[in-house]
Amino acid sequence: MSALILPLLFIVVILIAACKKVRVYDSFCRGAKESVPLVLSLFPYLAAMLALASLFEESGLSALLARALSPAFSFLGIPEEIAGLVLVKPFSGSASAAVLADICARFGADSYIARCAAAVYASGETVFYLSAVYYAGLSRRPPAFALAVAAASNLLAVVAACFFCRIF
Repeated sequence: MSALILPLLFIVVILIAACKKVRVYDSFCRGAKESVPLVLSLFPYLAAMLALASLFEESGLSALLARALSPAFSFLGIPEEIAGLVLVKPFSGSASAAVLADICARFGADSYIARCAAAVYASGETVFYLSAVYYAGLSRRPPAFALAVAAASNLLAVVAACFFCRIF
């Protein structure tokens, strides 16, 4: 049934548009044409974020930082084995998915570490990647306060996820 939801929604939207005498195909083409400048303006920011995320992971800086921060993470109740995931997640969703897969392969999918990693993966967000997308259209720099709040709430979500994994 869930596989039918999207096609049914698509058909309902087209039927409603037809009842209102909207030229669906023309409207779609006009919207697609207007999206091209947006994509072109976002591309440099997205490319920069993806390159920085790759450099962060491939240079070993992520592992070095994870080792340095593991005592602080342990104090907060975050297992040191998932410190790399905690550091990569705010930058790249695909890199953090690879780290999660590695953690599940090393410790087993039913282990406490893998459960914490999965909860951290699901509870966090790619803060810096999304900030690059959201603030790309601004002529001024993104507000530092917004980035700080997003990063702090991401860390709070990680701590809460590990806490709940420990309880349950």
